[in-house]
Amino acid sequence: MKISILLPYKENFSPIYPGAVSLFVKDTANLSKYKKNIVVYGNTDYKKIFPIKYYNISLSKFKFQSKSKQYVDKFIKIEKDNPSDLIEVHNRPNYLSDIVKSLGKRNLVLYFHNDPLTMTGSKSINERKFLLKNCYKIIFNSNWSKKRFLEGMHDKFVNSEKLLVVFQSAKRITVNLKKKMKQITFVGKLNRSKGYDIFGKAVIKILTKYPNWKANVVGDEQRDKIEFKHKNLKNYGFIPHNKVINIYKKTSIAIVCSRWEEPFGRTSLEASSAGCAVIISNRGGLPETITNGLILKNLNVKTLYKNIDYLIKNKIQRINYQKKSIKNFYLTHKFVSSNIDSYRDEKFKYSKIFNIKKNVSLRILHVTNFNERHDGRLFFNTGRRINNGLIRLGHSILEFSDRDIQKYYKNYSDLSGSKNLNNKLKKTCYNFKPDLIIFGHADLVSPDTLGELKDDYPNLKMSQWFLDPLNKRGPDFTRNKNRILDKSNYMEANFLTTSPDVLSFLSKKTRNYFIPNPSDSSFETLKNYNKNCNMDVFFALSHGVHRGILKSGKYDDRAMFVKRLIDKTKNVKFDIYGIDKVQPIWADHYFKTISNSKMGLNLSRGEPIKYYSSDRITQIIGNGLVTLIDEKTGYQDFFSKNEMVFYKNIDDLSEKISKISQDEKLRKKIGKNGRNKYLKYFNSTLVADFIINKTFDVKSKNKHIWHNE
Repeated sequence: MKISILLPYKENFSPIYPGAVSLFVKDTANLSKYKKNIVVYGNTDYKKIFPIKYYNISLSKFKFQSKSKQYVDKFIKIEKDNPSDLIEVHNRPNYLSDIVKSLGKRNLVLYFHNDPLTMTGSKSINERKFLLKNCYKIIFNSNWSKKRFLEGMHDKFVNSEKLLVVFQSAKRITVNLKKKMKQITFVGKLNRSKGYDIFGKAVIKILTKYPNWKANVVGDEQRDKIEFKHKNLKNYGFIPHNKVINIYKKTSIAIVCSRWEEPFGRTSLEASSAGCAVIISNRGGLPETITNGLILKNLNVKTLYKNIDYLIKNKIQRINYQKKSIKNFYLTHKFVSSNIDSYRDEKFKYSKIFNIKKNVSLRILHVTNFNERHDGRLFFNTGRRINNGLIRLGHSILEFSDRDIQKYYKNYSDLSGSKNLNNKLKKTCYNFKPDLIIFGHADLVSPDTLGELKDDYPNLKMSQWFLDPLNKRGPDFTRNKNRILDKSNYMEANFLTTSPDVLSFLSKKTRNYFIPNPSDSSFETLKNYNKNCNMDVFFALSHGVHRGILKSGKYDDRAMFVKRLIDKTKNVKFDIYGIDKVQPIWADHYFKTISNSKMGLNLSRGEPIKYYSSDRITQIIGNGLVTLIDEKTGYQDFFSKNEMVFYKNIDDLSEKISKISQDEKLRKKIGKNGRNKYLKYFNSTLVADFIINKTFDVKSKNKHIWHNE
């Protein structure tokens, strides 16, 4: 594992004249759990470097190219030769375009230490959209900076999970307030932007009024020469950071009176950590740097003078601010470093895997057809079963019924309803922020939408389940194959009711697993083995669940098979639906009808293929009927002849039906054993658990007889 931190060009990662970015990186990286994995990249002429793994990018003096461009290009070359798992770019949004172009979206994190709207690469809305699309996280040093980044942007462009506020940090300083001296301190650039002219005029008046007080000025400025002189004012110029802290330890009142909108303000943070009574201007993110202090609503000489004067006159109040500054200070290097490591943990999957192992609730968006528009006729379907399993596992589930949405959102500008469906899915993800999206036959959701969601939510996991037949000589093979492959590249896993080892077309980039049609104890409530039934064999087919009625002129090989079976099997009562103009049955009518049969024929369309069965198997075996199934499905891998009845051909099936119809003891034993086993090992909770764990690539503690871990 490797984390590369790219500093701004000419940022001195050195104790000699370090920048604020260098200090932040040094202080947090040294306490990171990933310290051994971190490499800091920069460019400096100083030989003395902070004690952390550092690579200095040296540049050619004669190359006809900007130094900044040359700096980024060299970093890109290093990354190509030795790729990182995470690249963290500090305070240079303009570096991102070249990095993305050359390296792709390689887990990029961008830190803003300044106002985003003043920086090349993030001034325009389109530039910020680019950053949102291509960054794993964007880090701001204050809520003010984050708000600036979002100015003028519509919600639909923003994934709030990508935007984090990580404040700058300071060392918790041991201070003896009794040793505080009558000193007022200003630290920073000695220019108008920092309000040094306001400070100077105000403090000269204070020092004249209170001759026993002194003032410290730390900093310099080459361009904007502002000078103030007083016998009690000492200008230290630029001094090492540790000496600044020593001055703060003795300081009673610290002043940070910037005119410009400071994104954060390290000096006020450090003054607060050293137990100073702090006076700050109400600009940018400065108010976020202190827990207790005086905030100037109007920044001018008169107001600043008045507030300093107040703290000098009111010693009790001054000491109270000093005590609270120390007591309530929390932005330590350790605290902030831990916050940074949290998103690294998340990226490196520790967090989510840990949560799954500890049975912590996930947010799951389940996208399938919940058939609201069919008025309950298709309530008892696989989507509902899986949904029930997810809920029983304690997860937070949001149902997204794609077919209903598509139907209801059609209009003249979107005749199919697919455009509105995909837009609604994106908006739903923006608001719900799922950890996992599970798709089931969601054919109108476009791959482009999935790609956008993956861009916007880098930690989002996706998987799909698929129930329809996939045998080459079965119905709609090419169409069904394409339905799976359409989304496979964006899926962590595919879950199929056909054994993947007999499907050569599946993508090797995606993990593929078999799942059985899940039973559900709230659906499969009958126990036919406990009662005497009037009918021997039940079978029902349809020409499509959504159609609901038979389609005239449609050929179905199952109908021919059943008619031949009836002709061969004398003295047996068959209860058949969906054949010879007898319409299919649904919902409660279906369950009332099936409750009167001893056996159920589990006959699927097309030639049998390993492990495939339509979902009728759950209704047959789950309700205690004897399940009659072709042995070429391979279900004898899971069930014995005392739990299911396997037939070789139509003659064998006819013979076994006749035998069981005459043997109530055998019929009830097989029906009971089959139901008990199916509900124990093939239930919706186990299937849902399997889908989640395999999607996140985590081993399950549960036993699945239909899959070897």
